[in-house]
Amino acid sequence: MEQPKNNLKVISEKKNVRMILPNMLTLIGVCIGLTSIRFSFNGQFDLAIIAIIFAALIDGLDGRIARLIKGTSKVGKELDSLTDMISFGVAPAFIMYFWTLSSLGRLGWLICLIYVICVALRLARFNINSNQEPSWRDNFFEGVPSPAGGILVLTPLVISMTNFNFVKIDNNIIVPIFFIVTSLLLISKFPTYSFKKIVIQRQTTIFLLFGIVLFFGFILIYPFIAISISVILYLLMLPISYFHYNKLKKQNADKPNLEDDDFEDIL
Repeated sequence: MEQPKNNLKVISEKKNVRMILPNMLTLIGVCIGLTSIRFSFNGQFDLAIIAIIFAALIDGLDGRIARLIKGTSKVGKELDSLTDMISFGVAPAFIMYFWTLSSLGRLGWLICLIYVICVALRLARFNINSNQEPSWRDNFFEGVPSPAGGILVLTPLVISMTNFNFVKIDNNIIVPIFFIVTSLLLISKFPTYSFKKIVIQRQTTIFLLFGIVLFFGFILIYPFIAISISVILYLLMLPISYFHYNKLKKQNADKPNLEDDDFEDIL
């Protein structure tokens, strides 16, 4: 009778070990998000932006690694939401407040609060409704995901650090617009690509790897230009994802599925 208990104990210990790596990555993401606030407080906005980008990369890796090594857990899920709240909610709001929104006084702080609340609402909605049955809708997020939202609100600051700012713009107008529009996209039901179930043919894998290496090399050499171009491409993909989603919705209209109000994505 002791042998089955010992086997269960060994299995449990192995699972606990597998959970360490993704949870450690998530906690590192929390530290990076908090560090970006420190950079912005000291006026080092370039380092603050780079810290947010690193946090976004870690956010994209921890969940995938957890699923790959079968180390998913409820604790990891809650830690992931906490990291997103800090790194893509609180941190970008502080960065932009220290950069320009503080000049608007109470209105600037109110704009930051609205954005952070929208991030919190989006994450809360995800935590409640994330246990849905697999379907074609898993290829889409419902609304803009929090990492993308965190980078979108930083766009005016990123562009100011490139040679793209040919026309002088009033940040007291542009920055609040970015905050409000991004906040609405976060809590909306606008379908956006999730890129979680991309199928790559074997013969094109080498080209994908080359493209990834080229992209990261571009980020290392021209980080803010690369981020600006990525944001522009992401914004251009929003209408494409909308029409693609509606096309798939019509194709699957005759299949039993969840109602739109019950649909939720996986961050």
